[in-house]
Amino acid sequence: MSDETKTAELTALQAALAAEHAAVYGYGVVGGRIGRQRQSEARAAYDAHRARRDALTRDVRDLGGQPAAASAAYALPFPVPDAAAAVRLAARLEERMAGVYADLVRATTGDRRGSAAGALREAAVRAVRWSGESVAFPGLAERSSGEETGAAGATPSASASVSP
Repeated sequence: MSDETKTAELTALQAALAAEHAAVYGYGVVGGRIGRQRQSEARAAYDAHRARRDALTRDVRDLGGQPAAASAAYALPFPVPDAAAAVRLAARLEERMAGVYADLVRATTGDRRGSAAGALREAAVRAVRWSGESVAFPGLAERSSGEETGAAGATPSASASVSP
């Protein structure tokens, strides 16, 4: 692998790792606001993102990088005062993750590309489950809307808490 290819792959892995940190944080908020009927779905998504985060941490280290650390807190894209807003946040998180994993698919090869494609598929399926809507090309919808709010729909914040 050339140094240029390795650098591009490491950059994409770090972006995916940072997005997974934000998604884990976001699902912490979702879990605190979601209704009982969807708590197990939120917990499963939270666990899936934690597992992906841990795998990405290993991948970054395997390429000789220092894994990006999680921020203390993240600014959410909108207030999340109730279960309906929690569902919208979960859908937004998954849509953003699909975009990040689409970038990772482009930047990687071999097993990492296969893993990134699987993560893209999983994020797209979860996004449909949360939103009830699908897109033709998951991971590309964000780019056409002109939104620039961060990879997982949340941006790092210096505060340790989120006020809805």
